[in-house]
This record gives sequence, structure tokens and C-alpha cells, in this order.
Amino acid sequence: MSNLIISMAEQGSWVIYTVLFLIIFFETGVVITPFLPGDSLLFMCGSLAAIPNSFFNIQLLIGLLAAATCLGDSVNFEIGKKFGKLFLKSKRSKWIKSSSLERAEKFFKKYGAWAIFLGRFAPIIRTLIPFSTGISKMDYHKFFFFNICGALAWVDLVTLAGYFLGKVSFIKDHFELLMILIVLVSLFPISLINFKRSSRAKNLQKLSRRSELDEKK
Repeated sequence: MSNLIISMAEQGSWVIYTVLFLIIFFETGVVITPFLPGDSLLFMCGSLAAIPNSFFNIQLLIGLLAAATCLGDSVNFEIGKKFGKLFLKSKRSKWIKSSSLERAEKFFKKYGAWAIFLGRFAPIIRTLIPFSTGISKMDYHKFFFFNICGALAWVDLVTLAGYFLGKVSFIKDHFELLMILIVLVSLFPISLINFKRSSRAKNLQKLSRRSELDEKK
């Protein structure tokens, strides 16, 4: 991916900045594109900005990507608010895994407005949370506050982590492995939720079987 970014940057700085803006915007702003890169892309761009005479300006990069994230969530919120229920009833809802949407809804119910902030750090959930909050008709001013805070925290932390850690020789030598590790770590919250959900389902099945056996006795 880094080679692709470098090749696009050679076409002009406005090209790479535009492409990055659109990727982050669609990753957070369109409910059917949660598969686009998020954490790994931010970290990679931060590390590329640390290279001497880099084509990236770190301040411009953070500002642009934070704006893309904030705008994307706002659009996603409005889509959920105006078309969410209609979308879920249509055939296009098959583009979204029902299990993923259920996880996002449970995440939102558990953490409330803080889910908008915390969801930034969990792939897939960060795309579905704005959509879910839009369906729930949350007050937009409240949503917008947590949206901005989450966008700044996510983009700043991940991009600056890439900027400072990208200078470390060990990370430079194992950059591709680090990208894989970031993806795995970012997927950990989703995996943990799935594990807890499956464990709870198994326990319920055991309890129902025991009750059935007791009734037969």
C-alpha cells in the first residue's frame, strides 16, 4: 500500500490528498463501505510524513483527514436519520451483515453518546455507529460534539503514532508486519464482542437443555 501511495504522490500532492480524503470519508461516511482501510492507512501516512523531505505535511494531513472523518460521520448520521429504516427494509440491506449492525446497536445502547467517540477505534463499528445514531434520532448537536472529539482523537493518535514510531529503525525494517499487527489489534474489540456473544449463546443453550431435562424428570 505504501508503494501505491508514493506512486500517487508522484502525480501531484493534490492527487494523494484528495484520494486519502475520499478513502477516509467513505470508510466512515457510507454504511456499505466499512471494509476500506482506516487505522492502517492513518498510521502509514503518519510514518511516510516522518521521512525527510516527505511529500506529506503532517499538520495538513491531520487536519484534512480529521475533516474527512468528521464530515463522513455527519453524512452517515443524516443517511441513517432520513433513510435508515427504509434502507433496512430494502434488498440493499443485504450489503450490511445483520450481525455487524446488531453489534453496533448494542454498542450504542451500552455506551450511549460515548459510543460515537469510542467506536472510532473499532473497525466496522465506527462506520455503523453514526448510521445507528441517525436511526435513533439522536439530537444532532450532541452527536456533532462527540463526532468532532472522536475524529480529532482517532486521527491525531493513530497518525502521530505512525509519525513518531515510523522513525524507529526496527519499525522501518518490519513495516509490513506492523501493518498486519495494527489490523489485528483494531479487530480485537470486534472479536471480543463476538466471543462474549457466542459464549452467552452457548450458556443459554445449556440452561435450556437442563430445564428441558428437568421437566422430563
